[in-house]
Amino acid sequence: MSDLALIALYALLGAVCAGLAGVVALHLLRRRSLMASLTVVAAVAVLAMLAGTLSVSWAMLLMNAHDLKVVTVVVAMAALASFATAVLLGRRVAAGSRGLALAARSFGHDGSFASPKTPATAELASFSRELEASAARLAASRERERALDASRRELVAWISHDLRTPLAGLRAMTEALEDGVARDPERYFRQIRAEVQRLDGMVSDLFELSRIHAGTLSLDPVRTSLHDLVGDALAGAEALAAEHGVRLLNDPVEPVPVEVDAGEMTRVLANLLVNAIHHTPAGGAVAVCATGGDRWATLAVTDSCGGIHEDDLPRVFDAGWRGNEARTPPGGAGLGLAIVRGIVEAHSGRVRVNNVPGGCRFELTLPVAPL
Repeated sequence: MSDLALIALYALLGAVCAGLAGVVALHLLRRRSLMASLTVVAAVAVLAMLAGTLSVSWAMLLMNAHDLKVVTVVVAMAALASFATAVLLGRRVAAGSRGLALAARSFGHDGSFASPKTPATAELASFSRELEASAARLAASRERERALDASRRELVAWISHDLRTPLAGLRAMTEALEDGVARDPERYFRQIRAEVQRLDGMVSDLFELSRIHAGTLSLDPVRTSLHDLVGDALAGAEALAAEHGVRLLNDPVEPVPVEVDAGEMTRVLANLLVNAIHHTPAGGAVAVCATGGDRWATLAVTDSCGGIHEDDLPRVFDAGWRGNEARTPPGGAGLGLAIVRGIVEAHSGRVRVNNVPGGCRFELTLPVAPL
């Protein structure tokens, strides 16, 4: 047992020396190709066996000169086979790595990526799949950025037009009053007040939308009932509905408890009702209903606008979108529905629109307040 322990010790010392030499070689070749590293690994395995054998032989005189030559030749043949295998494996891995590098060159230009056809190791194949997934996410992000940029340019154009028109009217009316040529000053004053109120509403909407996009919308949620929110919103919209000859229908509204910012949610309902009233012809009706489930409450506003073109449905909640080419009042700045979506999503809810017979239905989904 002592001889075996001594043999194991000398074999371990020889193998450790070969391993340390391999570590030094790998450190020196750390910036070289993978094939060089594989060759070093193969050489370490062969040299560790040779060093262990020679150290035991020299220390304990277990072999004569002839046996030592035989062992040396055997180890040399093993070394040649190991080196050849390492070279072949290194060339294969290097080819897969070069193919992946060539495929990745186009990644930063157009965001597309196609996996190389060269067979690769499992690690390189996994890396290639990750690049494909990153390319898909990058393409989707660029598409969203293009859509947001187009929406932003459209919004700026519409806002500029909507601001220029009332400002020009205000300038003309103030000049007429200043020159004393206004035949009915009281009417001019009333018109100026109305235009100022409309401009103030536009600025308020822009400020609200900027807070939503910046993520600085501050909510103060309180437990309330959808029945109360709908009742307050309908009461606030009665005058506008009467002016346009539109009937407001209070469909069954369940007293579903929700935790929302009452002020912001009242703004959501007001925007939906104003939008529905403006697009419903005289004699039509706007209906509001609310239902609740175990986890979600649904609040819907249905109008008689005749429906929205299917191609336009995905853009209804985009900032600045108004569904037509009209850019004059009372078209507005097209911010109301964008604000609706921002506030509802800030409450962890969802909003969508669908066409129904004779009109369209805006549907909000909000979490039900826990008991």
